[in-house]
Amino acid sequence: MRIGVPKEIKNHEYRVGLTPSSVRELVAQGHEVVVERAAGAGIGAADAAYEKAGAKILPGAGEVFAAADMIVKVKEPQAVEIARLRPGQVLFTYLHLAPDPEQCKGLLASGAVCIAYETVTQPGGGLPLLAPMSEVAGRMAVQAGAHCLEKAHGGMGILLGGVAGVPPAKIVILGAGVVGSNAAQIAVGTGAIVVVIDRSIDALRRMDRLLGARTITVFSNRDNVEHHVLTADLVIGGVLVPGAAAPKLVTRSHVAHMKPGSVVVDVAIDQGGCFETSRATTHAEPTYVVDNVVHYCVANMPGAVPRTSTYALNNATLPFVQQLAEKGWKGALAANPHLMAGLNVCAGKVTCREVAQALGHAFVEPGTLLA
Repeated sequence: MRIGVPKEIKNHEYRVGLTPSSVRELVAQGHEVVVERAAGAGIGAADAAYEKAGAKILPGAGEVFAAADMIVKVKEPQAVEIARLRPGQVLFTYLHLAPDPEQCKGLLASGAVCIAYETVTQPGGGLPLLAPMSEVAGRMAVQAGAHCLEKAHGGMGILLGGVAGVPPAKIVILGAGVVGSNAAQIAVGTGAIVVVIDRSIDALRRMDRLLGARTITVFSNRDNVEHHVLTADLVIGGVLVPGAAAPKLVTRSHVAHMKPGSVVVDVAIDQGGCFETSRATTHAEPTYVVDNVVHYCVANMPGAVPRTSTYALNNATLPFVQQLAEKGWKGALAANPHLMAGLNVCAGKVTCREVAQALGHAFVEPGTLLA
């Protein structure tokens, strides 16, 4: 198979779909890889490194899309990229379609086979291709929140850990999954008071075993969410319903009654966000203020640390890229039901139930398209 790696074009996105070492693995297995010029510059991977690994460098994205049977990216395709897709071409990347009807419309019209990292599953549950970026984003959320709490950046001017004689900040983390557990690990290290809220008792037990008395675990209900959000200095949203829009746990009324100068970091913004006041921002303009509360809602947080993020992501995605390249998309999906769960749009049809429900499309069982 011929695999294409275009340069990412989303605002301040420096990650790349394949590293040189991943390219070397694919070439060794008999596949061709074409890479857009300077695609790996953001992670310090020069074109020469890709050529040494066996890739062919092409001058632009148009040439990469035209040449490739499968496109491997990181972020959801932008409008100009969607226009380059063709019927039957495989797109393997993050899509986050539930809150993005325009992207879904474009992918349906393209006729391409669109497989989303974020809905690929694994035995025993879990989302193996979302987890590495959730780890990065969860850890980044605390440092982003600390930055926004500084007075110069709109916050109340509070140090997370306080100092002798001055109490620390209170950090509330919504969700005890991958984002929440990683955020909590960093948060406790700052010396802040850390509260983790989740509706899963098993998840809260795991958090308790992981961090013990350094965190306060709270069952999620309306009373508990309201009480802790209104008394927080920093709220981190990390809730996820696989493939679907994130639930709005924090209402506009809650935000209006939060402390002036407090901060919310919505890591769930890729799926629409878990605060009613959230809207996606960029690394160029990461924050805005609603009712004196600073909102940090950058939709590609891990893009700020592209070396760490790209290598962590490739560790997880490469085995699936190899399956798709070796067996073709139909053979790979038929052989691996967990990869089948990643098929969101195919040949003009929506094949992810949660996306179909969120956007009002008819749902088509993905298995019916393999014949």
